[in-house]
Amino acid sequence: MERKTKINAEDGKQELVITREFDLSVELLFKAYAEPELVEQWMGTKVLKLENKKHGSYQFETTDPKGNKHAFSGTIHDFVPERKITRTFEMEGTPFGVQLEFLEFERLTDSTSKLSMHVIYRSVAVRDQILQLPFAQGINMAHNRIQDIVSKLK
Repeated sequence: MERKTKINAEDGKQELVITREFDLSVELLFKAYAEPELVEQWMGTKVLKLENKKHGSYQFETTDPKGNKHAFSGTIHDFVPERKITRTFEMEGTPFGVQLEFLEFERLTDSTSKLSMHVIYRSVAVRDQILQLPFAQGINMAHNRIQDIVSKLK
């Protein structure tokens, strides 16, 4: 079974649908998004705040190879353990603005699961700008790290 992250970007729409199947139970996959220590490992970032609850928020900070700090933040609008996270996401200091993310976690078998992400941008133009970046490569790498890091918790 192929394990690569799939990105569906329909022409003229301001959204992406991202899916990935993992050789991880849904419980372990969800932990990768909910536990600060795991988020730090697979994202390669520092978790400054992660309030996993409805109306919670989060703040992450990463440092690029040149030593520049970059901040990410958002609000968690819905949080249902092992089922879904609805949140906003914003990378400070970029022209992209806020995006809305619907993450759904699905149990396939006892040891496999699927992540579906529906991401909505302010405009088609912003979505297309994101796709011009090494976005697909980056999300594939991140999902590969989730698989590698979290599978050690089995």
